[in-house]
Amino acid sequence: MSKHCEHCHHDHEEEHEHHEHHEHEHGHSHGHGHEHGQGEEGERKTMLIRMGVSGLLLVAGLLLPVQEGVKIALYVASWLVVGYSVALEALKSILHGQAMDEMFLMTVASVGAFCIGEYAEAVAVMLLYQIGEFFQDYAVDRSRESIAGLMDIRPDSANVEREGRIETILPGFVQVGETIVIRPGEKVPLDGTVLQGSSSLNTVALTGESAPRPVKEGDAVLSGCVNIQGVLRVQVTHAYEDSTVARILELVEHAGETKSKADRFITRFARVYTPMVVGLAVLAALVPPLFFGGDWNQWITSALTFLVISCPCALVISVPLTFFSGIGGASRRGILIKGAGYLETLAQTEIAVFDKTGTVTRGSFSVTDVHADNGDAKGLLSLAAAAEAFSTHPIAQSLLEARGQEESPLKADSAEEISGHGVRAQVNGQRVAVGNEKLMALEGASSGPVQAAGTVAHVAVNGKYAGYIVIADEIKPGARDAVSALRDLGVKKTVMLTGDREHTAETVGRAIGMDEIYAGLLPDGKMEKVEDLLREKGEQGALVFVGDGINDAPVLARADIGVAMGALGSDAAIEAADVVLMDDDPLKLPAAIRIARRTLGIVRQNVIFSLAVKLLVMALGVLHLAPLWAAVFADVGVCFIAILNAMRAMRMGKE
Repeated sequence: MSKHCEHCHHDHEEEHEHHEHHEHEHGHSHGHGHEHGQGEEGERKTMLIRMGVSGLLLVAGLLLPVQEGVKIALYVASWLVVGYSVALEALKSILHGQAMDEMFLMTVASVGAFCIGEYAEAVAVMLLYQIGEFFQDYAVDRSRESIAGLMDIRPDSANVEREGRIETILPGFVQVGETIVIRPGEKVPLDGTVLQGSSSLNTVALTGESAPRPVKEGDAVLSGCVNIQGVLRVQVTHAYEDSTVARILELVEHAGETKSKADRFITRFARVYTPMVVGLAVLAALVPPLFFGGDWNQWITSALTFLVISCPCALVISVPLTFFSGIGGASRRGILIKGAGYLETLAQTEIAVFDKTGTVTRGSFSVTDVHADNGDAKGLLSLAAAAEAFSTHPIAQSLLEARGQEESPLKADSAEEISGHGVRAQVNGQRVAVGNEKLMALEGASSGPVQAAGTVAHVAVNGKYAGYIVIADEIKPGARDAVSALRDLGVKKTVMLTGDREHTAETVGRAIGMDEIYAGLLPDGKMEKVEDLLREKGEQGALVFVGDGINDAPVLARADIGVAMGALGSDAAIEAADVVLMDDDPLKLPAAIRIARRTLGIVRQNVIFSLAVKLLVMALGVLHLAPLWAAVFADVGVCFIAILNAMRAMRMGKE
């Protein structure tokens, strides 16, 4: 029953995860989860019956007016009914060289009580322990089910078109390139591209935000979203194991494998602490009777009480469970944290460094101003758009969008791109150059300095300066509030790094309240600046870098915590970052830091509370003021309270 002790809980988890992964690969995870739930429910019923029978036998031994031999037989039967599994696990632990776990301690305590004639207390120790473990198991299982419920994005089936008809099969059996049909109300089972239809998708399971996302023909759709309106025909682009939903589930399910410093400390603490208290208990049992004439029974009972209350199970269970709950709560908000260690480091954020494009700005450029020397702004825009028509550069795309979709009489007969300068093209017999001041100098067209909040594209026609067009990136609505929230959280410095021009960078950075702004940086320049900032932070502080996860992968990896912003469906972002914000809202970063700090607060509460109660009861036990059953009650009670407190971390995602 007691699968949550340090070593056997670990084995149970590994076995379960391995089996679930095996089933998942073959497309049967759903059924497996159902069977597993039925098995656990059956175990609980069996344990309830065992505890009930043991309790009745104990009461009979205490109350029935029978001979002492019959009473002892009733106590032994009561102990065997409820305690044989614990003793068996303790024996297995010894055979595996792991003697110092809580089941070993409970077995020694109860057998020791039998040896000194405290039969009722021996049974009470084991019965109380099993009752405590029953409720602990139930609490832990409920917390895991709740987290699984928060991330309930795994699709049950996919409707695939084959030979003119629709087959409903498991997503794992759908091939890349096949066409699936998604009806209103159904989950998108696989990543793909819309072939036919239009609709809105509910992305709350991926992003934490309920605002619907419109999709039409040619748009990408991601697994895990829910189709709200129309029927969609979608061509599958990724196999199930490579899909967004599978990668997110894998991240959340394995997040607990990366241990925090607190978790690693508790593990090391338990390995040293448990043998130490066993040694102290032996000394407490032997030294007073041998050297000071103490009563053997009294001091053995005190030693057994000391042994029982010394179990570090409250810490061993509650600390990792708290981190797991915190990660689950964050996932509800569309914040994926890859492990407890990253959650712990995130809570210590001292310096927050942001990339500009796609992080604090939308990353979609648009024309904000057209200045034509001859006054014909529309004509200048048409000329520039025609010259740039062949290019896929974001600036070229923004010029074409600003011109509109209507057919233009202006056509480029030939065009060339001049690296680092711009483009030059023949448009209806005229030589049109669109680019920076360097290109204007090559054309012999003096532009003069232009101060504008954005990228300036100068235009020259037949070697004569014609005007300029300003293309700017829009600041995200939540960017200023995010920087302000970070400052409120005690983050000492906010920094923006960008490869953009200084004037543009200063305009954006000052608008959102950045402390420091560094412009004109190439990727290696960003890395150097991050290295400088890492030297500025305190020993216990952390530097967080927030980027798009694609161009900034080296910097994401070098920072204490790399955060991928706007990473919905981005493979590179999910791989490179330690924390993934599943939409592009900058306000998710302070939310993630708050969740991390509250989770660590709960961990500290559990550690302090558990140790304080244990030290108090251990002292009372040595002074003969706490009976053995009270020590067991205190042990399981503390553990249960710590687990309930740990589960609070999961509810942080609802705020």
